[in-house]
Amino acid sequence: MTMHRLKNVLIAALVATGALAGGVAAVQANTLDSVLEVGEARNEAARKSQQKIDRLADETRDLLSDYKSVMKQVDGLKVYNARLQRQIDNQMARIADIEESINEVTVIQRQMTPLVIRMIDGLEQFIELDVPFNLEERRERIAFLRSNVDRSDLTVAEKFRQVLEAYNIELQYGRGFDSYSAAIDINGTTRDVDFLRIGRLALVYQTTDGTESGVWNNETRSWEPLDSGDYANAIRKGVRIAKRQATIELLNMPVAAPEAQ
Repeated sequence: MTMHRLKNVLIAALVATGALAGGVAAVQANTLDSVLEVGEARNEAARKSQQKIDRLADETRDLLSDYKSVMKQVDGLKVYNARLQRQIDNQMARIADIEESINEVTVIQRQMTPLVIRMIDGLEQFIELDVPFNLEERRERIAFLRSNVDRSDLTVAEKFRQVLEAYNIELQYGRGFDSYSAAIDINGTTRDVDFLRIGRLALVYQTTDGTESGVWNNETRSWEPLDSGDYANAIRKGVRIAKRQATIELLNMPVAAPEAQ
């Protein structure tokens, strides 16, 4: 009886031990599955993190490349802006010079008109005191210059240029050699004559019939008769030379001697 009871107890213990071992195994199996699931979750999270890291790395490289490109553009713009600034500085300096010149021109313009008037007065006085050749033409030129002084459509520079041109024409008269025909009063009689002008050294005339000749005396401001025998042929040749009807040759002309100083 006792022996039978002992067997039952032993069997019960073995059964309990087996059940316990099975429970432990089951617990261990569940724990392993949980660990595997956690590992898999961690691996998935790691993959996602690596993908994010790779994406951020790519974005960072792109941003760095864009940054370098922008910095190159900025450096180029700095050089360009520096060059533009130098140009602007030069232009500002030029503008300052122009403004100063404009101010000076304004002052000069105010002074030019009185100068032009004085030059015209001086030229008119010179013509009236000069040898009286082409008087009508020369006086008309003076009248033309005076009429232009008050014209608003002409600049001061143009008025000054016209006066200088008139002075240049008078200067050329002193180097010229010409002949022209006109009428003068000789001893109360109007006669048609041929004038011969040799610069400002001599102004002589000869009647168209060749019978009378004369020379202008600028000191007495009058015409003086010439001996037809001494100068008639020379004046006639001079007129032909001036009209390009004869070749140039030496002429005997009544030229006033220089005054002793």
